[in-house]
Amino acid sequence: MNALIFAADVNVAQNVGFYIIAAIMLFAAISVVSTKNVVHAALWLVVVLGGVAAQYILAAAEFVAVSQVMVYIGAVMVLFLFGIMLTRASIGDDTDVNNKGWAIGIPVGVAFFGVLAYSVIDAFEDTVLVDPSGAQIASATTAISDGYLGDYLIPLIALSFVLLAAAVGAIVLARKD
Repeated sequence: MNALIFAADVNVAQNVGFYIIAAIMLFAAISVVSTKNVVHAALWLVVVLGGVAAQYILAAAEFVAVSQVMVYIGAVMVLFLFGIMLTRASIGDDTDVNNKGWAIGIPVGVAFFGVLAYSVIDAFEDTVLVDPSGAQIASATTAISDGYLGDYLIPLIALSFVLLAAAVGAIVLARKD
């Protein structure tokens, strides 16, 4: 019975930490879509992505958490902020950023969440998560790193060139002629 992660003997502090981080992430996600300042929206997105990394740490996936911080917070968000700063986007509050039909998005989002929740519960209803031991974590980390530095090295380098091209494109577009 101790092999189940979500059994009754789970650390209560871990559950409390999960709900606190999830609440912060939910608030930040709502702030991303509701703020009228595009720079503030990008910074709230950093909070959401940091929360994802914290959830990975709670799930004992430290390598994925560090990858989350380095790739998304460290690289992608810097690229977003450079794109915002280098283009001619308005930096302050913008009053006309919302679509006139925004209200239809709420029921569509709720329906999408319902379908997604039903699909996940239906697909993984009887799945049992086992408690990872130290040897399993080490071998999983080795497998992930071997994948990144082996088979997926060329796509990873190609992705870095795509991000570089996007940054150069933002600079070219922001240049005053």
